[in-house]
Amino acid sequence: MATPRRIRLGVSMIGMGYHLAGWRHPQASAGGNMELRHAIRVTQAAERGLLDMAFLADGVGIRFNDVPAGALSHTCKNVQFEPLTLLSAMAMVTSHVGLAATASTTYNEPYHIARKFASLDHISGGRAAWNVVTSATDMEARNFGLAGSPPKAGRYDRAAEFVEVVKGLWDSWEDDAFIRDKEAGLNYDPAKLHVLGHEGAHFRVNGPLNVARTPQGRPIIIQAGASDQGRELAAATADVVYAASQTLEDARAYYDDVKRRMARYGREPDQLKIMPGIMAVPGRTRQEAQDRYQVLQDLVQPVVGLGALANYLGDLSAYDLDGPVPEPDAADRRDHSRGQIFLDMARRGNLTIRQLYLSIAGGNGHRMVVGTPADIADAMEEWFHGGGADGFNLLPTWLPGGLEEVVELVIPELQRRGLYRTAYEGRTLRENLGLAWPEHPAAAARRAAVAHTLGSAAE
Repeated sequence: MATPRRIRLGVSMIGMGYHLAGWRHPQASAGGNMELRHAIRVTQAAERGLLDMAFLADGVGIRFNDVPAGALSHTCKNVQFEPLTLLSAMAMVTSHVGLAATASTTYNEPYHIARKFASLDHISGGRAAWNVVTSATDMEARNFGLAGSPPKAGRYDRAAEFVEVVKGLWDSWEDDAFIRDKEAGLNYDPAKLHVLGHEGAHFRVNGPLNVARTPQGRPIIIQAGASDQGRELAAATADVVYAASQTLEDARAYYDDVKRRMARYGREPDQLKIMPGIMAVPGRTRQEAQDRYQVLQDLVQPVVGLGALANYLGDLSAYDLDGPVPEPDAADRRDHSRGQIFLDMARRGNLTIRQLYLSIAGGNGHRMVVGTPADIADAMEEWFHGGGADGFNLLPTWLPGGLEEVVELVIPELQRRGLYRTAYEGRTLRENLGLAWPEHPAAAARRAAVAHTLGSAAE
């Protein structure tokens, strides 16, 4: 009997939550983004809710501009743990939930990334995932001796080769390479060690990796690009894609486009799980849910709201907050795809600048549902069955409370509908996502050769 298709869920556990005022919530620990006990509580809540993974977004520098002046000092988007270090600690206090982290292909080297994520996969027993990104901010570039970020096309070309090299390094050893025969004095089978010897446009990496093949075969690869280059990279390499859509129509268009591209790389659509972001704010009644959200909305300071728009639409501080959103200057826009989502929201709803930043104060352009557990489950089910999602990346308003409310109220409703697991299916993230084991290329070649020989003998 075929296993029923079920919703996949992850949670973005960065800092104090996704709402701009999350750190100011009356029950939040204002410095939680630098407290180990805070991270433990969040990750254990994710596991209690049977989530597939807990995800740490990251950048190699502060990525919230101090535009207009004072915006940065009024947010908590300024310090955070290095994610691989933190997730290694989280592996010790959890057993099943996947542990995902961002690492940039722009300011890292493939060998380092391959080694770190392979190590995390071993430490966690097969629960590591790498979110592949390119770095686009000048703030990050200046931490590496550059005046500004490299051109977009070059960043994606490097990223594609980077992922190819990392995957090759992860295949340095076959699954059964290590014999560790003390009596014979033989540690590994030399025939099952494979030297990469990569020479490409961006990298020359010999290998092999000095970490054995991992419990998942390879760590899970996540990608989040909305641009054409990002979609292509996702179709070629990703196991999971994070996406941002406001409507089912947009979500379905993105879903169909990325899945359609996979055929170019010999991949089947089910080999990739697309998980749009969703900010779910549950309450036992709709009024309770709205009241919970309004607590945070009332704490958004105008300078922080303008700061949240600045990266995408430029500095709007000279304009009337209660006037229309102006057409941005292209030179002021860092993230054109997300900026376009914001502009579309403003035009569709005839929003003022103040209304726009309050609209994105929570989900940052992702879908937001404020309501009862049934309302939120209805919204997820519509996209899941409507061809817009394989699951969702939860974006809690504040942490850990926003996640704990979803675990307490929404998860049971999804389970009641048969849309969500009641226990983890396996021990590894790959198993829980329902993704196939990545057979080692050398083992696959041997199997194919044997099949060919048997076929020839039978003729």
